[in-house]
Amino acid sequence: MTDGAPRPLRADARRNREKILTAAVRVFTTQGLDVQMERIAKEAGVGSATLYRNFPTREALVEAVYRNELAQLCEAAPALLARHTPDEALRAWSRLFLDYVTAKYGMIDALRAIAATGGNPYGRSRELVQEAVTSLMDACAAAGTIRTDVPPADIVAALEGIALTSAAAEHRPRAERLLDLTLDGLAARP
Repeated sequence: MTDGAPRPLRADARRNREKILTAAVRVFTTQGLDVQMERIAKEAGVGSATLYRNFPTREALVEAVYRNELAQLCEAAPALLARHTPDEALRAWSRLFLDYVTAKYGMIDALRAIAATGGNPYGRSRELVQEAVTSLMDACAAAGTIRTDVPPADIVAALEGIALTSAAAEHRPRAERLLDLTLDGLAARP
């Protein structure tokens, strides 16, 4: 008897799923979302049947790629805090956020199509990102390196704005400058 919860994947099935998601990001980024699904399977080193067993449609794969990228972004915050000073961790995470939004921007039409059919690819995206930013800002505040009068939601909005105005690769230097200006403006005042 089962309680309705999905069974955990076997280790080999989990590895295959991760290989497919990694390959899909790489292939979608370099060749676009209209690439043949078999190309992704080949890039991942799995058979087409394995790809379709995990992701029966292109939309399912796009949504899974998006959710996986979001999870990796949000999970990076505690890892960065463990390796860097809080302000360095916030800066490094913010650059990862730019990468994430740039990749998401390339999938925007597919994500909108999924949403139009009743899917919810975004789910708790904003909440998860805000939780990550809050943890980074709390660490910076505890270290005395950041202003405490700026709410995390404002930082998320600023990061989104920077990323969206600079989504094309040729605008990345501009995004980096805007990011530095924003983060420098958050520094605690003596």
